[in-house]
Amino acid sequence: MKRVFLVLALLGSVMVAVSALADEGDAILGQWLTAEGRSVVEIYKCGDSYCGKIVWLKEPLDKEGKEKTDIHNPDESLRSRKLMGLEILHSLKYKGNNEYKGGRIYDPQKGKTYKCKAKLEGDKLKLRGYIGFSLIGRTSTWTRKH
Repeated sequence: MKRVFLVLALLGSVMVAVSALADEGDAILGQWLTAEGRSVVEIYKCGDSYCGKIVWLKEPLDKEGKEKTDIHNPDESLRSRKLMGLEILHSLKYKGNNEYKGGRIYDPQKGKTYKCKAKLEGDKLKLRGYIGFSLIGRTSTWTRKH
């Protein structure tokens, strides 16, 4: 009986630790102004990871006065997708210590998708997009919108 109690107590401790880690990871949730100030991305939970979609554009219309679309996408069938509401960040997982890894980020200005990791530093989110390994890439700092 003591063993059963001990196992249950240990399982309870593990569940509390996992729950605390998940709550800590949720600090990334919310709206973020991109480095260039051209858009705002809302980061939200999607399953056991984090995703982000464009919710505001500084210049939402093209030269003809129509909503901007994903014109640089390499897949021609996706070029008519509206940028507003477009999911550009997905599969980012919290790894502890304010770090997120394993994600992918899409750059609609170039029509390219990159591997991505992020580090949360207060109201700044440092996102690193890269090809292959993270030494070859660039870091962009987003600012939390209040």
